[in-house]
Amino acid sequence: AGFGSATRTTIFDYWGVPAHQRWMNEGRFDGGALSDDEKLLRDFYQRLLMLSATRGVLNGAYAHIPVDNDKVFAFARWDEDEQFIVVSNFDADREQELVVDVPPSLIKSLGLESGRYALDEQLYSDVQNAIVVDHDTGKIQVRLQPFESHVYRVGGGMFKAPDNAPFMADLPGSGALGAQVYWHDVPSQHVDETRNVVIWLPPGYDDNPGKRYKVIYMTDGENLFDPRIASWGVDWGVDEAMMRGVDNGDFEPAIVVGAWSTAQRGLEYSPWHRAPDYARFLIEELMPRVNAEFRTKTGPDSTFAMGSSMGGLFAFYLVKNHNDVFGACGCVSSHFALNERNFAGYGGLDPRDADLTPYIVRDIESGDTLTGGRFFFDYGTETLDSTYEKDHEPVQRWFRQQGLRKNRDYRFEKYQGADHSERAWRERVGEQLQWLLGE
Repeated sequence: AGFGSATRTTIFDYWGVPAHQRWMNEGRFDGGALSDDEKLLRDFYQRLLMLSATRGVLNGAYAHIPVDNDKVFAFARWDEDEQFIVVSNFDADREQELVVDVPPSLIKSLGLESGRYALDEQLYSDVQNAIVVDHDTGKIQVRLQPFESHVYRVGGGMFKAPDNAPFMADLPGSGALGAQVYWHDVPSQHVDETRNVVIWLPPGYDDNPGKRYKVIYMTDGENLFDPRIASWGVDWGVDEAMMRGVDNGDFEPAIVVGAWSTAQRGLEYSPWHRAPDYARFLIEELMPRVNAEFRTKTGPDSTFAMGSSMGGLFAFYLVKNHNDVFGACGCVSSHFALNERNFAGYGGLDPRDADLTPYIVRDIESGDTLTGGRFFFDYGTETLDSTYEKDHEPVQRWFRQQGLRKNRDYRFEKYQGADHSERAWRERVGEQLQWLLGE
């Protein structure tokens, strides 16, 4: 309802009449009570229709992507501003894993040169895939649960070379202000994989041997200072934002510790999965080493957490559950939409049995409480962030009900026109630093 006939036809044509008739012939829509399959499909179509209502690209040019699998359907939509690729599994019983070959004619239409581009999933999670373009042909490796679809937006930034060692050895080449120290392949007894850690020291650190500094622990450390290493070719510019605030007299400089993400990023940053283990890595293993080797101030008044998307959820988790250690957090574009469906593949759960209620809403409804700390949440209005105002509403109500005071204990800020990317976060990181350090 509310959509023009052209839009309805466009949505219907995404998967084609034959697929719809096949479901009808198999008796999947029998007019009775909703099956689990139909609930999943309805949720997907509702989200797709909402996206279509706000994103003109889904009424743009169309091209089918041939797939050598009769259970998988793929297509592209694009206009002058955006390119979308959609891949769907129509098998109700089996997972499908395959490589989708995007033909040269479509690669040309999408305007993609050789390289490796981010694919940002738009409907359910911030899980990112990639399309690799080589000799005018694109390849996308996908893994789809039964009745699962991915709606990808082709990102603007290219992935960097997989070998980051030369960049880490060439610290001046990053262009970062201050100094960087790298710890390579840091092990842990609490999380499975080793990881690199970057420690940023503000200008003048070596000139003031008696001065101690507050510390900000940030997720996705590879994306903070060096565009040559950053996942999508754009770094947060934390060093520049920090020094702008210092030069303006807004706050004193702080040390920034950025642990790189791993293939376990989603699980490690999720408060409902392995965040407790990752928190032990930070608090019991990484933090003592940082405090031993650098001139840090300690305690919750001087120790903060910050991150974006899933990293924003983790920063929230640290202050909510460890406010004796972390006194405040900057939570950028936090993915409060996270629910069981996003993690069905990790846990071997059939997505048809997954609860679509966001984890945070389940916690609030079960009577979870807040005991202290200061919280800053923000979000944009485009791409994955387009639903985040709605996703943050129950959290904001919860904060008020817990007796926390706006602008003293918490802030929620919307940035009109901002999308879900390092480029957008770079534009507003200074406000987060002000919140953490300006008290």
